Amino acid sequence: MVVGILYALPNLYGEDPAVQISPARGAKIDDSIEGLVQARLGDASLQPKRIERGDNNLLVRFENTDEQLEAADVLREALGDDYVVALNLAPSTPAWLQAINALPMYLGLDLRGGVHFLMEVDMDAAIAKALERYSSDLRTVLRKGKVRYVSIRPSSDRIVVKFRSAADRERGAELIHKEYRDLELKEVDRKGAAVLEVRLSDQEQREIRKLALQQNITTLRNRINELGVAEPVIQQQGDRRVVVQLPGVQDTAAAKRILGATATLEYRAVDTQHDVEAALKGKVPAGSRLYRHRNGQYYLLKNRVIVTGDQIVNARSGFDSRSGTPEVSVTLDSKGARKMLAFTKENVGKPMAVVFIENKSVTRRVNGKPVVTNKKVEEIISVATIRGVFGKQFQTTGLDSPQEAHELALLLRSGALAAPIRIIEERTIGPSLGKDNIEQGFQSVVIGFVLVLVFMAMYYKVFGLVADLALAVNLVLIVALLSMLQATLTMPGIAGIVLTVGMAVDANVLIFERIREELKNGNSPQASIHAGYAKAFSTIADANITTLIAAVVLFSFGTGPIKGFAVTLSLGIITSMFTAIMGTRAIINLLYGGRRLERLPV
Repeated sequence: MVVGILYALPNLYGEDPAVQISPARGAKIDDSIEGLVQARLGDASLQPKRIERGDNNLLVRFENTDEQLEAADVLREALGDDYVVALNLAPSTPAWLQAINALPMYLGLDLRGGVHFLMEVDMDAAIAKALERYSSDLRTVLRKGKVRYVSIRPSSDRIVVKFRSAADRERGAELIHKEYRDLELKEVDRKGAAVLEVRLSDQEQREIRKLALQQNITTLRNRINELGVAEPVIQQQGDRRVVVQLPGVQDTAAAKRILGATATLEYRAVDTQHDVEAALKGKVPAGSRLYRHRNGQYYLLKNRVIVTGDQIVNARSGFDSRSGTPEVSVTLDSKGARKMLAFTKENVGKPMAVVFIENKSVTRRVNGKPVVTNKKVEEIISVATIRGVFGKQFQTTGLDSPQEAHELALLLRSGALAAPIRIIEERTIGPSLGKDNIEQGFQSVVIGFVLVLVFMAMYYKVFGLVADLALAVNLVLIVALLSMLQATLTMPGIAGIVLTVGMAVDANVLIFERIREELKNGNSPQASIHAGYAKAFSTIADANITTLIAAVVLFSFGTGPIKGFAVTLSLGIITSMFTAIMGTRAIINLLYGGRRLERLPV
């Protein structure tokens, strides 16, 4: 009972609206950042309840959600892109309980806690990415068919292929149509040049958008699984939006960073034939593009991409054995491995660059309304000379920290997003809705509990009061176990607790009725108590084990709310067996054991 009470206590202290500050790539949380946060909040006349520094984050607690939202806007503007500022609900558990790892259980989004994201897929980018992919494939088809062409350039809704002559265009159109029947071809003459416009059919565009949405949902689910979130909700909304709900999430900054990021890698050849200084002055050669390295140096890279992030099937973070710097070990699929093998065979001794690409969404409040802006970061993280031929497996270095290597490996391992996705709405679930649900759920437990108490006390007298005490202990133990397991409690979970309240006294009803029968048969009070507990045990065990089997099946095959109901029901069965049999027997023995009795108050 003492252990149960200790680990159930944290649930009485509630949560504080908070702003969590976590460092982005290369940044740190130190005294200067904490001082800057205090200064900016002071300038905005915001008084935090408390500022706590964790392992690698800063948690600023406030009295109410209005101060929390205002402070988040102030800190986002003050800290810029070097830090992730996210809303949070932080438990206000006292330090002495935290010292024994006594933490409150998570509450689902239908109660309190967690975050809600509404994310939108950039379908135009999905189409542009498909056109880029087709452009590369068309170059391969024309080269294999030995058709001479001048250039292949993708635009917003088409690919423009310029040929040397009309005959080459005709031959090229035949090859393209034979290879890709879903593409629409149109011959155009522009200033005497033989041009072929290649467009995606309407059916193909619909299919690309549909697949982009499905792949993004799958990728988000994989990323959330990596985060270890209990009972997440990931569902499609409309034809381009996804709703993500993460109940019980404490580190919302990490969730936002991983869900909102579309980090991937591109491997490109370095253009060593042209001058970088001339490119910086605006003379960028055709077929190349200027990129900036993290160290500030500029490089010219070929437009042709060797391998992209969607061809990576596995990625693991670690440390380079020679330099000791963070690295990501990459494994490619068969198509990517063939491309990398062919490229490295022809380019041993030449440099290759690794480009890190990340799409970020930044939310700021303008005139009280959230305004979302997108920012794309493209930078070189590594330029290395190809020393030998490789294909399927290799290492990428040049990362700033082990944390960045870990997150990049997670993103690559969970799959590349088919198209950029941005967070257009981020919020913690309103406390009023959660409060109403908690109050209604609590009232249902209290009403059921009180009615059972009254019935047992009236019908079984002192023995009924003993059963009532065991029932109260049973509730405490359920809450304690949910807290120790860090389970997520939802409204169906509360329904499981209410059901347990009714089922918990069932065992005592069987025991007490058996004691009454033994007394009617003329047995002594002590013998009746012993026989009641001994003979009713097998019936109680059978009934509870069959219910437990059903609960386990519900948990195994159910999802979301069904799992929550199964968890609380299972825990309730286990604790009720303990309290109803061992607990009440201990109290009955304490009250009546070893005494000569004429009658029993049962």
